Amino acid sequence: MPVNIFLTFIIGSALGWILIKITKTPEHLRGMVIGCCSAGNLGNLLLIIVPAVCTESNTPFGDSCSTYAEAYASLSMAVGAIFIWSYAYPFVYAYASKSMEQNSSEEAPQLFPDSCTEALLPSSDCSNSEDYSGQGVLPLTNSDGRIKIPVVKNTVERIKIIMGKIDLKRVFAPSAIAAVVGFIIGTISPIRKVLIGDNAPLHVVDTSVSLIGEAAIPCMTLIMGANLLKGLKGSEVSMLVIIGIVAVRNIFLPLLGIGVVRAARHFGMVGSDSLYQFVLMLQYALPPAMSVGTMTQLFQSGQGESSMIMLWTYAVASISLTLWSTLFMWLLS
Repeated sequence: MPVNIFLTFIIGSALGWILIKITKTPEHLRGMVIGCCSAGNLGNLLLIIVPAVCTESNTPFGDSCSTYAEAYASLSMAVGAIFIWSYAYPFVYAYASKSMEQNSSEEAPQLFPDSCTEALLPSSDCSNSEDYSGQGVLPLTNSDGRIKIPVVKNTVERIKIIMGKIDLKRVFAPSAIAAVVGFIIGTISPIRKVLIGDNAPLHVVDTSVSLIGEAAIPCMTLIMGANLLKGLKGSEVSMLVIIGIVAVRNIFLPLLGIGVVRAARHFGMVGSDSLYQFVLMLQYALPPAMSVGTMTQLFQSGQGESSMIMLWTYAVASISLTLWSTLFMWLLS
């Protein structure tokens, strides 16, 4: 499942990059477009859809459906949270910060008087700046005046910058931490016997946690609705960009997901559990993650545009998810 989710991000970001080149998206919105195309809502939607499918009397997934449905959805949510903040977050940050740097550089000349044109020199008096003409020698440059930087060194430095911008507090979101705790409890038999089961001594802890967790889905749904409401106010995002993101998330990714899961099944990388394959396919058909909108709010860049994109993608997803879920179940039945 982690490999499959990683593939959704890789394929989605590649399609987002193609969309940026075709639509010539403004630079400050490019990170958001890549984030919307790569990061799917692997949280509350899967927790709603997968258990709901298992409640049907004629479900094609058999008796094991109710046993593993929430486990598969919870694992998907935890892994997705890690990838969203470690993979999509650097893209949004990079383009947003670059846009802010350009805006600040355009406003910088206004901070200095017209009589002083050498603001980068250490001297506070422009008339004495000749004494520092020998300082600040630039590295070797080519004929165009550009600094020569080895390709390998440049690549390593870029990777270090991106890794340095990853916020571990956001990568290990509460859902991811809860999944890790669940793995520990589930795999260590003595702890599992103490907490899980009707006759467990600390069964009340399990019941209390389950009761609190049931309120998470409606709370997340309310937050999602509040974020979508902002899209009704309009934005400057191009309709072509919106159509492109809707096509990527609701047409191209699900089709490619069918091929990826079928190929994994053919090469023996996925077992015969049809419910598990259904979850893997469904991960490609989900709308963009609401966390992308949170990122735009953090950087104060593209908030209205992200709300508009979320509004249209979720409106279309209300229909497309039903169609794709039906097709996936038909293929696996």
